[in-house]
Amino acid sequence: MTRLRGSLIAVLSIAILGVAVFVSGPTGPLAQQAKAPDWALNATVIEACSCQMFCPCYFTTKPSPGDSGMHEMAGGHYCRFNIVYKVNKGNYGATNLAGAKVWIAGDLGDDFGDGQTEWAEVTFDPAVTKAQRDGLAAILVGPVYPFKWKSFTVGADAPIEWNGGKDRAVARLDGGKAGEVVLVHNPTSMTAEPSVIKNVKYFAAPRNDGFVLMPNEVEAYRRGDNKFEYKGTNGFMLTLDITSKDVGKDVK
Repeated sequence: MTRLRGSLIAVLSIAILGVAVFVSGPTGPLAQQAKAPDWALNATVIEACSCQMFCPCYFTTKPSPGDSGMHEMAGGHYCRFNIVYKVNKGNYGATNLAGAKVWIAGDLGDDFGDGQTEWAEVTFDPAVTKAQRDGLAAILVGPVYPFKWKSFTVGADAPIEWNGGKDRAVARLDGGKAGEVVLVHNPTSMTAEPSVIKNVKYFAAPRNDGFVLMPNEVEAYRRGDNKFEYKGTNGFMLTLDITSKDVGKDVK
């Protein structure tokens, strides 16, 4: 795990605690020691990954076969992703989360059915306050993404560009120098309207408005030792909704 920078150590500590609380369960000892305040999150993601269109990770726990020469350690299967959040509305206790932007890059590995995943790195837009970072870390690591990462790091702040739309969606990290996702309108759609898949769960989030299918022109992460870049693979936009009351329940 790379060395974290300055005050971001506190954010990562809370993120790791979030994972431990989720794994231990709502009545476990860690939950008793660190009871979180009420929270809610409604956010839209621009997301892309290395899987073929449409990513099988939302129907199974095994990503698309990849180039085994590039990823032999995972048996030729991996899901290298960029997930770019823009919070529409939400709160963590008294902290308003609206407008916060966060970038998550990572790899789900060859099969995440056992809850074990490869790596993830989180980057916050500089405008996100410490209180917002703490809240987002507690919500996303565990309640939304219930995984045990072999490596979970927080990168240095960088500006996040986020522009969603029905026919094109663009997200760039540090002007594209650190990361880039460009999605385009589904070329197999019958009309100018977006192609949408509904009634499919997004990881542990209990509600979403549907996957707006948009293959990528490019999805890339250009930082550190885990750089990757793919073109023409999976992409979509989605608005998810989750609250603290949903955690630990089988919400329909």
